[in-house]
Amino acid sequence: MKGYIQLRQKALEILNTKLSKKLYYHGVHHTLDVLNVCNQYLKRDNKISKYDAKILRLGALFHDMGFTVSNINHEERSAEIAEELMIAHQFSTKDIKVVKGLIMATRIPQSPKNKLEKIICDSDLDYLGRDDFYEISNELYKELKAYALIHNKKEWNIAQVKFLEAHSYHTPFAKKFRQPNKEKRIAELKKLIMKTENSLFG
Repeated sequence: MKGYIQLRQKALEILNTKLSKKLYYHGVHHTLDVLNVCNQYLKRDNKISKYDAKILRLGALFHDMGFTVSNINHEERSAEIAEELMIAHQFSTKDIKVVKGLIMATRIPQSPKNKLEKIICDSDLDYLGRDDFYEISNELYKELKAYALIHNKKEWNIAQVKFLEAHSYHTPFAKKFRQPNKEKRIAELKKLIMKTENSLFG
């Protein structure tokens, strides 16, 4: 795939230099985590072509790049940046359309329409069903607090339960290996909320 290596390098350069330091969750580390999880899906599925694997990796690299411009409607910004850079690196109209589709599929509520979109969606929120859930969710809490989008831990825990209950995984792997842990987190957070409420009125 012509221009692939150069485009990857350009994407990483932008992510490493242009993201706000207040993006405790949506920093370059998140993009690399999503890329890593996508690579794990690719290793498990030998039916995905090398071509599609590269397209998926580009989708992962670009999916949150819009945060370099704005944290509002960042998926649209990400798609615009991806299109601009892919044109500059002489990618086809078809490739650009697929990558933009991957980016937009990650928008909440997620709406994947094909296998690659399902993989990137589940990779983006893989942590919801992982053992490092609390560590990563605390980074998101810090980020939302820094932008005054959330104000305290109780409000955050209520928002997390609402989000986790509304969320669905899309791939067979995530349904089997991430959903059970996610359900445990929901139960734990509900207990935590109840405990906080009891301490306020007890």
